[in-house]
Parts: sequence; structure tokens; C-alpha cells
Amino acid sequence: MKKVYFILVAVAVFAACKKNSQTGSSTSTTTLLNRMEDSIYNYSTEEYLWYDAIPSYATFNPYSTTVGADDPTTLQNEVDKLSQYKINPATGKPYEYSVNYPGEAKYSFIDGGQVATQLSGTHGDFGFSVFYNTYNDLRIKYVNPGSPAATANLVRGYKVIAVNGNTNIAYNPNSSNPNNDPNLLFVVNALSGSSITLLLQKPDNTQFTATVAVANYTINPVLKYTVLNLAGGKKLGYVVFSQFTSPTNAGSQLDAAFNSFISAGITDLCIDLRYNGGGYVATAEYIDNYIVPAAQTGTKMYTSVYNSKLQADNYPFLAQKYQITPGYFNQANNTSYFAKKGTLALSRVFFIVTGSTASASELTINNLIPEVNVQLIGTTSYGKPVGFFAIPVYTYNLYMPNFYTANSAGQGGYYAGMTPGSATYPGYYDYDDVTKDFGDPTEVLLSHAVSYVTKGSYTAVAAPRIQGLAIPAATFSDDVVRDMTTKLDPAAHFSEMVSSKKLLPKF
Repeated sequence: MKKVYFILVAVAVFAACKKNSQTGSSTSTTTLLNRMEDSIYNYSTEEYLWYDAIPSYATFNPYSTTVGADDPTTLQNEVDKLSQYKINPATGKPYEYSVNYPGEAKYSFIDGGQVATQLSGTHGDFGFSVFYNTYNDLRIKYVNPGSPAATANLVRGYKVIAVNGNTNIAYNPNSSNPNNDPNLLFVVNALSGSSITLLLQKPDNTQFTATVAVANYTINPVLKYTVLNLAGGKKLGYVVFSQFTSPTNAGSQLDAAFNSFISAGITDLCIDLRYNGGGYVATAEYIDNYIVPAAQTGTKMYTSVYNSKLQADNYPFLAQKYQITPGYFNQANNTSYFAKKGTLALSRVFFIVTGSTASASELTINNLIPEVNVQLIGTTSYGKPVGFFAIPVYTYNLYMPNFYTANSAGQGGYYAGMTPGSATYPGYYDYDDVTKDFGDPTEVLLSHAVSYVTKGSYTAVAAPRIQGLAIPAATFSDDVVRDMTTKLDPAAHFSEMVSSKKLLPKF
């Protein structure tokens, strides 16, 4: 089961309904699990963006959902079932359809409290991930600054020769389902442990062994920033941003990067969001305000549009727990405006994206499309134009979409993702190059931005291979690559969009 986070966090913690208003069942005749199931159903009929497709209580019957091995699994099974009713007319499939996991929710999920910790900037992991450049070429994909992996001198682009002493880590690309190859799954299982030993090869072909143990650390989401001095006096500012952590964590790091760009007098900007699953919308706004033209200060950036019930102040379940001012969910009260930061005067910005680029990352891009020339380089992004706030259900948090976002031109709805080089998203479509470190101008995706800045056009490549597969790109869909990414890097699909709006508890 693969879940994606895209959230607007409320501050109150409250218990589930003591009595089900749909059935009249009381706490004395139902189990705690039943009461949580009732609460999830009730909230879905009030807060869910697509509440109008939810069947009646008697028809749905929350207790009939597949019972899992534990309560969280059972509750997630219910959420999955609720998420599949509303059909997207553009595709004929549910809005929450997940191509790799049909029947499971693409956006909605049950959380045990891990989200808030991650978004504060505190991580507890190795601090790195890997991916296959080709079926027999495993590489370090990224390394978080200050993490155990950084301390062990891991660098993006290093080749992995052995994992825990095992050199048999290539998978069979001709398999009908290479993502279930035993060698690939061996690597996946090794990455889920508390310690891992890697034999690594540097670009100069020297090798060394590194042992990395899981530990807590504070993430610096700016993995790298630099200025590339190019032909014709062009200067390309380049920054890799890995997660929209809170402005308290990310703000000073972004300031350092953008102030360096201002001091250098850059002519162009490239923001690398290829592995960024999102985070706080306040941080997305922070970045957009550095990029937007000064003349746009005070104009609309984007609007969060809640479901019709919330806009009509029809929320009896929320009202039992929160102090909500009438009109709180109206569009007028959920519109953000540009406020220019710094002195960059850019007419164009490049974004590097992949299937791991989601939520607040996509929001950052969409907000700027009406304001500057936005060019996308990479592969199709995840596709998550919706958001939600956390609804506590006893010791869990329920996340189900209850609003969508639209930019100043009313554009949004990118459920299928943003595809570089398409009519809607100009740019260039090509695959991630994990053989080079961030900032290397010869790295495939960054090289396309360099080409456009210096030549005014993208440099075409012949029949690009699909990332991680030694076969032509046309053979496998991006969905296979996304599934492999999910297996090797679970954090890549934890896609969050967290609003600063807060609901105040009544008690």
C-alpha cells in the first residue's frame, strides 16, 4: 500500500463521535474500532471534496470493509473504499485512482502522527536513497546534508557495487514485472533496516566501504545551490530543493540560496524539484515570491476551493469540535496574494520534475504559470491538485481531500500530472540521470536547461532510455518507474501540502 500525503493541518485533537448520527448506535454496543469506522464515514460525507458520490450509510456499511491485521490497516481499507466512488469524467476512473495499486486511494490516508514530525524538518532515517541507472547499475540518488549518509561520505552519483556484502543486485529487465525481481527486493529490504553496509565506487573508479545507521537529524531541504557561468555572459542560478519543510526550517536556507543568486546577478533560474513531494504551502509561497515580477505584488497567487458543503457552512461534525466563523471556507477567505521578495527580475524559470514531484511542488509551479515563462524539464509529475486538513479520529489522523487549488488564471486540475514538453507545460521530456551529482552541467536534465539558456532551444536526444531500465522508453510506462521509485524510496511518494490555516477547538 502506497500513500501520498498532501495535507492542511488543524491544531485540535478530538475524539471520534460518541454516537453515530447515521445509525444511532452507541458506545455501549459498538467496539472502539466500529466507532472509528463510523467517524471516518461521517466525516467523509461532510469534509470530502467528492462527498456527493458517497453512498448511504446502510449501502456502504463501514463494518463490511475488509478487516486488516490491525486497526490502522482496517481503517485504511475503509478509506480506500470510500475514495473510489467519485469518477473523473476525463479518465472514466476514480479521481483517486492509483495505476500501480488499483482500488487503493491515491491521496487519502490514515496517519499515526508521523507527518508533523517529518514536516518540522526532523528525520529519522539513513538520509539517502538509491536508484537504478540501468538494470545492473545502482546509484546513490540523493544524500541529505547533515544525515548519517552525509557523515559516511556518500555522494549522489556514486555507484553501488554491493549491499550488505551481496554483489548480486542487478534485476531482470526482461521480466514481466521487474519491480518484483528478487534482487531488487533484496535491496528494498536492506534499505528498510536500521543499518546498511555499501561498497561504493567513485567517478575515478576507486572504491570504499561505508556503513550507515538510522539516526535522527534536522534536514536542510536545500541540497545544493550554485551559479553556472555560461556562454554569452549568461548566469544560471541552480538550486535543489528536496522538501517544503516549515518556513522556520527552510526559510533561512532559501534566503541564502536566493541572496547568492541576487549577488551574482543571475540571468536565469533553475529549481530542481525532481524528488520533492511537497510540504508547507507557506514555503511554496515563499519561493514564488522570490521569482514573481515585482509588478505582481498584491495580485492573486492562488485560491483553495473547498467542497460545497464547507463553503455553505454546512459542517455539523466539525462544528461539534471547533469554533468556526461563518464563511471560513469561502473562496474569499482562502486566497493568497503575491508579495515580492528580493530583487530578482526574471521573465523565465526552469523547473526539473519527475514522478516524485508532487503537491506543494506542483502548486509552486502552477502559481507561476500565468506570471512568467515556466519551462518544465524531466518526466510527468505526480498529479496532486487537491488538499485537505487533518481530522483526528482517536489516536489517528484522517486525511481526505476537501479542496482543490487554482492559480490566478483559474488553472488547476492536473490530476494526470504535468508533462514537460506538452502544449500545457512547455519544456523538454527526458529521464533522470543518477550518474552525476547535482549541479553538474553535463547531468542530463540540467544540461537541457543549460542548452536552452545558451542556445535558445533544447538539445534533442535520440530515443532516450527509460530511467532504471535498459530498454527503449516506449516499452514501459512511467508508472513502472514510479512503482520502482516507491519501492526504493518510500519518502518519494510522501507528498504533502500543509496550509497555515488553523481550526480552533471549542474546549
